[in-house]
Amino acid sequence: MTLLQRIDYVEQRLAEACTRSGRTRSEIELIAVTKYVGVQQTQQVLGAGIVHLGENRWQDASDKWNAITGTNWDESSDNSPAGQAVWHFIGSLQTNKVKDVVGKFTYIHSLDRLSLAQAIERRAEQLGIVVPCFIQVNVSGEDSKHGLQPEDLGNFAKELAAYSHIEPVGLMTMAPLDSDGEQSRPVFRGLRQLRDELNQSGVLSKPITGLSMGMSSDFEVAVEEGATWLRLGTVLVGKS
Repeated sequence: MTLLQRIDYVEQRLAEACTRSGRTRSEIELIAVTKYVGVQQTQQVLGAGIVHLGENRWQDASDKWNAITGTNWDESSDNSPAGQAVWHFIGSLQTNKVKDVVGKFTYIHSLDRLSLAQAIERRAEQLGIVVPCFIQVNVSGEDSKHGLQPEDLGNFAKELAAYSHIEPVGLMTMAPLDSDGEQSRPVFRGLRQLRDELNQSGVLSKPITGLSMGMSSDFEVAVEEGATWLRLGTVLVGKS
């Protein structure tokens, strides 16, 4: 399939999932995960009207970021990287890579420990920006997954109040990689429940709405369970 055909295919499945769950398409944002494609294909994604781009590692993203955004970027200008693309860092972030990511990526989806929050805070303060972050939670309980344990979420969120350059905007999780949609459902439902409980607790200064969950193999179930951000790779953009 061509890129436009894949986009139409995803949109059709999204519309059906929205109908089943009583949701509207406007509640859901698509992040095109471009880690498996190069500069040209990423530019084609932007040309097709998908502005949210997700990358897992700065080493893989740097050429694309520089080609698409870097020539127009002024780190002192505002809170968002210049240019058309809105970049999302969706992989596990090492503290020593924060300097490469904060300021270039508008959103970070993998905030999962205080040492990382401290590093993001320091870099964001230097740049004079506030970084919207998703708190990553290991709902599935797999040892191979990053993220907070669900029972630690409340205390972690409370600690974030001390960081004025970090704005919690939602929660993120990953379902087991080998699961189909229905096997992922309890994980997605659990993340939604954690968000609702966190909001009810009043720990955060304002409620969070975001749920970053759902990938190529299970995004329809994620929509049915309340996802607001879908991270779609091969089903949407293909591979090189």
